[in-house]
Amino acid sequence: MTSTEHTDYYSHILGMSLKVEVTGHYGYPILMFPTSRGSYTQNHDFKLNESIDFLVSSGKVKLYNIETLDSESLYDKTLSPQDRIYIYDLWVQFMSLEFIPFIQKSHQTARVALAGASFGGYHAANLAFRRPDLVSHLFCLSGAFTIRNFMDGYNSNLVYFNCPREFVPYDEAWKYRHMHIVLSTSDQDICLEQTREMSAILSEKQIDHWYDEQKWISHDWPLWRMVFPTFVGRFFG
Repeated sequence: MTSTEHTDYYSHILGMSLKVEVTGHYGYPILMFPTSRGSYTQNHDFKLNESIDFLVSSGKVKLYNIETLDSESLYDKTLSPQDRIYIYDLWVQFMSLEFIPFIQKSHQTARVALAGASFGGYHAANLAFRRPDLVSHLFCLSGAFTIRNFMDGYNSNLVYFNCPREFVPYDEAWKYRHMHIVLSTSDQDICLEQTREMSAILSEKQIDHWYDEQKWISHDWPLWRMVFPTFVGRFFG
């Protein structure tokens, strides 16, 4: 039986503790994010973790599922757009400057893998493209690549630099060429066009990646549980 531990990690940047679920004893670290406003246990609860248990139990990978601040930032309509993006970007700084370095040190590794589905896919992709120096693998399942829809027309550098579909086309391609990038979608996925667009951006910049488009299945957990073992197994099996 694969062990699962629940703990807290205190962030000096955020001034609060965030909940973390750690699954497995040993292996390459995969940092995972829930869908929109989901609990940090969501990937466990909907059996996405279980779909790659053959890799976790054999010590090939170790999973870190971290709490997000979706409800306190981008999804909080009582806040101004300026405050929404400010709080979200603080969470990005926490991930980049505190939590990922903690995992790097714990595993004595230069980089980590990131994974998520739907809005968790956005979190993973945004972090990977913002800080490619910290990331070796990106598993983006039915993800989004912009947060303009949360901004009510507000614009700033913080908004721009949290929209990979906008800043990646103008960035230097060499920054991303070490990364193993998987963009997964399906022909009935609400994120189909966004994923195709991001794939085209990477192709235009000659950044190698794995674009996968499944058939006859919608934007939901059965799709993500089906494809995730294939992707992670290819690199860590």
